[in-house]
Amino acid sequence: MLGEAVKKKLLEGTVIPAHPLALTQDRQLDEAGQRALTRYYIDAGVGGIAVGVHTTQFEIRDPEFDLFEKVLTIAIEETKRANVGDDFIKVAGICGPIEQAVREASFCKEIGYELGLLSMGGLHHLTEEELLERAENVAGIIPLFGFYLQPAVGGRIFSYDFWERFAAIPNVYAIKIAPFDRYCSIDVVRAVCHSPRNEEIALYTGNDDNIMNDLLTTFKFEIGDRVVEKNIVGGLLGHWSVWTKKVVESFEEIKEARKQAMIPGDLLTLGQQITDANAAIFDSRNSFKGSIAGINEILARQGLLRGNWCLADHEVLSPGQAEELNRIYSSYPHLHDDEFVKGNLAKWFTK
Repeated sequence: MLGEAVKKKLLEGTVIPAHPLALTQDRQLDEAGQRALTRYYIDAGVGGIAVGVHTTQFEIRDPEFDLFEKVLTIAIEETKRANVGDDFIKVAGICGPIEQAVREASFCKEIGYELGLLSMGGLHHLTEEELLERAENVAGIIPLFGFYLQPAVGGRIFSYDFWERFAAIPNVYAIKIAPFDRYCSIDVVRAVCHSPRNEEIALYTGNDDNIMNDLLTTFKFEIGDRVVEKNIVGGLLGHWSVWTKKVVESFEEIKEARKQAMIPGDLLTLGQQITDANAAIFDSRNSFKGSIAGINEILARQGLLRGNWCLADHEVLSPGQAEELNRIYSSYPHLHDDEFVKGNLAKWFTK
């Protein structure tokens, strides 16, 4: 079962960055950099972190690198060092066939993660029924954070029925909606609204192309003789792993705006600017091939990483992506947290 403090924070909504991987030029783990990143997120004011996810690079599980347990343990050690509150949400990425997923869930639960973000990626040979069985098995070990991943990076389209049945699993407490598709996103919200467990499940956006609109929209569905309302209350996002101090500040503005009858137009404009920035960072024009390298490049420019290197040789900036990053860096200085980072780098890199 999920602890009450974490459950309360999860349902209220918060900022959860997807944690990148710090490497040296020869593609070895840069432990000092890895710890510095976690310290950065905590000091930026996030409500949790997600480690072992796509942004952390799935290759950490490959035998040739064997970094999964090491990287997830470092993050837990740093949360303990920082003495984070009882409501700090620690999410572990879990993937692979059922045997692997169960093994990863057991390890993550044992070292202190409260939730498992269960990826369906790379399992196209399994039916929806088989994926639901897999989810039930993992949920028997660790509370689940569901994950709707876009097809461009290994996900697939699921039926409405799949999400309705997924929401019925007793140990599911959140779903990250990231299909980059309005129709698919609404399927998940509608399915959860129809679930008897509606009020127990928090919805989080992973739609980097539509962050602000997701967070500012109240969804309404007629169910029987009543209208059920649901909000996407927070985000678990790769985008939120960069310029995170500004992200936290913007999220506070969003929470205040939700209390108003009218949404301020400047927040919608900010949403468009964030989407434009994400197009460069995630390399949307090249089917997201440079997405992880793009995140790493921003962090490297700030001094948080030594470079934009990834474990896989093909994970590099796409042609023209660096120029696009230059453009959004100069176009949107109000999205940066460079001064915050500059003022704390030495502290974060101290042993």
